[in-house]
Amino acid sequence: MTDEAGRGDEPASTDEPDRERDSDGDSDAVAGKESTFLVTHVEADSAVLKDVHDGQVHTLSSNPGLDEADAVEATVAPDPPMEVTYQVVEVEERRSLSIAESEEPPTVHERDLAAETQTGELAREPRAGVGEVHVLTPPDADTRDAVDDVLADREGTLARAARLGVNRVEIRSEPGVVSVRYLP
Repeated sequence: MTDEAGRGDEPASTDEPDRERDSDGDSDAVAGKESTFLVTHVEADSAVLKDVHDGQVHTLSSNPGLDEADAVEATVAPDPPMEVTYQVVEVEERRSLSIAESEEPPTVHERDLAAETQTGELAREPRAGVGEVHVLTPPDADTRDAVDDVLADREGTLARAARLGVNRVEIRSEPGVVSVRYLP
């Protein structure tokens, strides 16, 4: 009988913490989601944010003064009762992001990285301090197309910049080498 009573008690004590966890999980969801977001679209009365870590898109029911291509460290929460749109609860940091093609050639170090990388491959290297350098090695004749591809993937490039905590992206190229520099 002790065994039966013991077994009868186990589920009750095991269930109680689960209810607490579920309740806590629901509370956290209502409290909001803290992350780094890229502002992908703005209008006077709304904005669209993309979480740069999980890719989730959040449409805001109002625009708290955000601009397209801003990176925002913020907390967002769903608007009741339908929880289809969101509102910004708190902004910890906001910075503008930019992408530019430079007329400068890749650095000697970037050329050395390209020389060590097979054609068609990508080399990544952290920068001293903050950021990264990505070196692409397209065939010489396809260098311009590779630069255009990076520029065309504006949202993806800016999301990567936001994730890395930098403000600007600079693209340098010469035949067979494209460097994408994520800079503070």
